[in-house]
Amino acid sequence: MNLKDTADCLAELGNETRLEIFRFLVKCGNKKVLVGDIKKEINIPNSTLSHHLSRLAKVGLILQEKEGRQIICQPQFNQLQGMIDFLLEECCEGESCLTKPKTCC
Repeated sequence: MNLKDTADCLAELGNETRLEIFRFLVKCGNKKVLVGDIKKEINIPNSTLSHHLSRLAKVGLILQEKEGRQIICQPQFNQLQGMIDFLLEECCEGESCLTKPKTCC
């Protein structure tokens, strides 16, 4: 991941609602989550949820797929890990770290 991609992801996660949605999806792991289940958890109108999901999908933090009449979402852990790796790329450069950075899933 590069500076621009990381900045784009962080900008989208800088919104409280999108961060809440993303954290909920991460908590669900690799399980496919119905948009209706996200709506119940976050308690926001469909149109607002759709807007936030499309912004997360645009930067690759989530994958949205249609299964029949349902829309499902999954967090993209590779994108999250890429963002974490970029942020930690030069961690403690020139010094030894006290703890080794934890990797995602």
